[in-house]
Amino acid sequence: MSAVDANVAALEERKTPASSIGEKNTAFSFLGEDVTPLDEAIAARVLRKIDWFFMPAMLIGYGMVYYDKAILGSAVLFGMTKDLELSIVNTSVSPAVTDTTRLSWATSIFYFGQLVGSYPMVYLLQRFNVSRTLGPIVLVWAILCASTAGVTSWSGLLVQRFFLGFVESMVPTAFMTTVSGYYTQREQALRQSWWFSGTGWFTIIGSALNYAFGQITRGSLHRWQYLYILAGGLTALFSAWCFALPNSPTDAWFLTIEERKVAVERLRHDQQGVRSEETQRIKVSQIKEALLDVKIWLVALMMASAYTVNGAVSGFGPLIVSTFGYTTLESILFQFPLGFICAIGIPLTGFLASRYGNRISMLLLCTLPTIAGFVTIWKSSWGHRSVAPVVGYSLIGFFGPVVSLIITLGAGNVAGATKKSFVAAAVFVAYCVGNIIGPFLIDSKQKSRHYPKLWTGLIICYCITIAAASTLFVILRRENKRRDALDLDDNERTRLAFKDLTDKENLHFRYIM
Repeated sequence: MSAVDANVAALEERKTPASSIGEKNTAFSFLGEDVTPLDEAIAARVLRKIDWFFMPAMLIGYGMVYYDKAILGSAVLFGMTKDLELSIVNTSVSPAVTDTTRLSWATSIFYFGQLVGSYPMVYLLQRFNVSRTLGPIVLVWAILCASTAGVTSWSGLLVQRFFLGFVESMVPTAFMTTVSGYYTQREQALRQSWWFSGTGWFTIIGSALNYAFGQITRGSLHRWQYLYILAGGLTALFSAWCFALPNSPTDAWFLTIEERKVAVERLRHDQQGVRSEETQRIKVSQIKEALLDVKIWLVALMMASAYTVNGAVSGFGPLIVSTFGYTTLESILFQFPLGFICAIGIPLTGFLASRYGNRISMLLLCTLPTIAGFVTIWKSSWGHRSVAPVVGYSLIGFFGPVVSLIITLGAGNVAGATKKSFVAAAVFVAYCVGNIIGPFLIDSKQKSRHYPKLWTGLIICYCITIAAASTLFVILRRENKRRDALDLDDNERTRLAFKDLTDKENLHFRYIM
């Protein structure tokens, strides 16, 4: 018995026979078990159609996910802090001390909501059709976002942001699993980076919008209230696309029948499977495997440590820049270079990863300018229109490529529908943990000393990222070498492609590094 047959036999012992999976799997009803040679021209056309349907909308969608969180950083400069009593000035001491703990909680509570919502939302996403879950959820998100304008107290803001985070938790996970369900492993790095680059583009676009609304001097609403109403309206437009999403390549309405078959055949070689009625069933065995998989824990640790910087920058970025000696509006404009580095660096590293591989090497390389940015801000002189800390603040934008490559490593190194969904949620939970920690590294009492607690904490987090990424590289390379040495029957590869096996069960699967 071959190693692959042994894995299939193990499945049968758990009463999930591979044959029954194959019989129910929609991919087999489309293709059968015989491999059909791909017409390169048709395959290229299919890939192009998939790109045009998903990528622009996903970039905008994730840009909105980032924008409605980052609004808080500008809103506090436009009077929200005073209106909702997010900061408290203690005048009983000399000099007076400003306590921004409430603002830290307003930033972090959003991610507590995402943390609580992540697994319920992932369950809904896997159990039911994508359009019937993501569409309504995004519409609710739009309503909640716009309702921020009606909040009248800091406690009300905390409640509103918790539920906003709860519903938004579905979006990044849905995007991760969508890319892994339509693209080959080689294509995924670039596509994951395309939608994730919305972080950078909407840092620029959002800052421009915030600057424009900052010019408002009259009106029945405060300037920060207009920002949230605009964000809610844009999100509502995005929900229309979500209602039109197909469930998998087999029912992608924007492709012809012939093109759908090609779309599914493209995925057969990667052994990652295709979403179907069978794969929408939750499999406890795959959840157990994910929990015991050290690779998943390493990816989650990398995400939590690398994304800590976002929790600090999204809520406090403009506020920190204003302490370099710049006006409120100038502080908003200085988000542009940081956003530009994210917007260009994320798809560039995704392209290089798709073309040449070496994802972990590029990830490690991008951590270095990020750490340099932390040190430059911390150790430079802050005064009237200081240049050095602004340069350091811009270098922090390299955190975007780091996180984008982590997402690629998490999504591309997993097979099995339930395991993929579980891992996507786990990575997202780690993302929330990093964002929760970030704001609490900022101690307003340390402002005169350039927030040493913040920069020390972030440097430690990025050292953890480097250590975890290096360990993951060693594990993946060792496992690929072990599998390459096995005497596997290539004919089995075709038969097992759509059996919903995990990456551990299917020894034909190869890990990307």
